[in-house]
Amino acid sequence: MSSIGARRLALLVAANTALAPFAIDAYLPALPRIAAHVGSNVHLAELSLSVFLLGIALGQLIFGPLSDRVGRRPILIGGITVFVLSSLAIITVQDIHTLWALRFVQALGGGACVVNSSAIVRDCFSGREAARVLSTMVMILMLAPLVAPTLGSLLLQLFDWWAIFVFLALYGCLLFLLILRFLPETRRPESKPAGMRQVLRNYRTVLTHREALGYIAAVAFSFAGMFSFITNSPYVYMGYYGVSSTLYPLLFGANIIIMASSNRINIRLLARYSPRQLLRTGLAIQLCAGLALVAVIAAGLDVIPVVVVLIVLFVGVNGLITPNAVSSMLDHFPGMSATANAVLGCLQFTAGGLAGALVSGLQIASVWPMVIGMVGASFMANLLVRVLAGAGAGAVSGHRSSS
Repeated sequence: MSSIGARRLALLVAANTALAPFAIDAYLPALPRIAAHVGSNVHLAELSLSVFLLGIALGQLIFGPLSDRVGRRPILIGGITVFVLSSLAIITVQDIHTLWALRFVQALGGGACVVNSSAIVRDCFSGREAARVLSTMVMILMLAPLVAPTLGSLLLQLFDWWAIFVFLALYGCLLFLLILRFLPETRRPESKPAGMRQVLRNYRTVLTHREALGYIAAVAFSFAGMFSFITNSPYVYMGYYGVSSTLYPLLFGANIIIMASSNRINIRLLARYSPRQLLRTGLAIQLCAGLALVAVIAAGLDVIPVVVVLIVLFVGVNGLITPNAVSSMLDHFPGMSATANAVLGCLQFTAGGLAGALVSGLQIASVWPMVIGMVGASFMANLLVRVLAGAGAGAVSGHRSSS
């Protein structure tokens, strides 16, 4: 596009996508304080995270088709408005049920923002170029979960838990102004608005596209494996292995740093290899790291440095998996990219929410639930991408390139 460069587009889309990670991670240090404020226990307060993930999933499913119908900007502006207002409303909560309800509404607004990010990139770029922009976007995006817990802790110490949601509202307001000022409408003019029947047909098209389902499965199960770790990491690191609360954020942040690094490497490797090749490589590395983690724990060699290195490798390689899977999937749906991304985002966040809830809900005083969740999810990602997007991938890609 002429009015906005690739780098500025990546920055703006990354800032838009970062809305959800900030809303997920910034309030985690405040959960005990929030639980005390609403007269509940911390486990019920933690369920607000699963509620948020499910709201993000549903928001993408609803607003993806609307974005293909009415345009990216109206959906973005509406979603951010809902996010800002619900963030401010959360400050006033007095009971756990209201917290859950408002977090769900907040997530619906966030889902409207998230679903448009990859669609905007796909509107403007394709193939390797799209994968490069997505990698740049995801690399910048990784800073959000790295900064969010530290920022949340700082706001908690300086003020109280409510300051975190004031920050989220202010971030949303800033994003609102940036979109109004710098982001033009990117939906293709030739795209025809779809009615409800067409929307359902579009969903059916995505859900019955064998190769696309393989890429969706790669993202969803890799995300589930990551959230198996994220949800249980405070107990595993601090409760099970005895890591101090001061060291924990550093160990957690190492995952984000490696993820950003793998994104940077991915950008360079795309000059020589296809997104599909790099996706399979990333999935293989992730599974090997998970199996190595099982081996060292079973052998009683799970000292914290070894465990941290293997977990960082497992989580960090998502930076190689996600952008290539998303780019490969969206190549099949140029005329309804937001709808396709809505399906992917819905399944991705649902898988993450269910995996995290399952691992935590078992309440077993062991590292095994987390590790089994990680390895099981990675195995399914590897299996399904090969079964569903295996033999026909190259042929489909070549056909699209020549058309």
